[in-house]
Amino acid sequence: MGYPEDVLAPDEQLLLHRHPHWKMLFWPVVTLIVATAVAGFGAGMAARHLEGAARTPVLVAILVVWAIVVVWRCAARIISWKSTHFIITDRRVLIRQGVLTHTGIDIPMSRISSVQFRHGLFDRMLGTGTLIIESSSAEPLEYDDIPQVQRVHALLYHEVFDADRGRSDSGYR
Repeated sequence: MGYPEDVLAPDEQLLLHRHPHWKMLFWPVVTLIVATAVAGFGAGMAARHLEGAARTPVLVAILVVWAIVVVWRCAARIISWKSTHFIITDRRVLIRQGVLTHTGIDIPMSRISSVQFRHGLFDRMLGTGTLIIESSSAEPLEYDDIPQVQRVHALLYHEVFDADRGRSDSGYR
């Protein structure tokens, strides 16, 4: 078993496991392309116009600046995307984030009082949106960039409705 199956209770069923939508990787990819093009241009100019001992430190400096920009603006965002998990089981909603410092929240299905989604024109074109979960004890929680947010909303709504129906059928109120 891999993640997230290893964090589930023995009889808990995984219904959905998603990372945020790929649109959050758009700007890191653009940054990578532009940084590489600028570094390549700078290295080409340095190789063409500088001679001997002056060329090497300039090329190393260009490489170091490129590496810093790529790690800071690209790699960190990709790792953040990959380490963010949105999970729905038959009992709860789990959100996990982080690599070095993990944060997470579990919302039992029985505590969810409302499920909403929001997506504008651009989000609809990409098939993503914001999922809003209201629980009985806190402010609404908003999760951006959920892929196929309408399907996730419908799944979560049906799970909450089935949990409510199960409690009312067994005499609990």
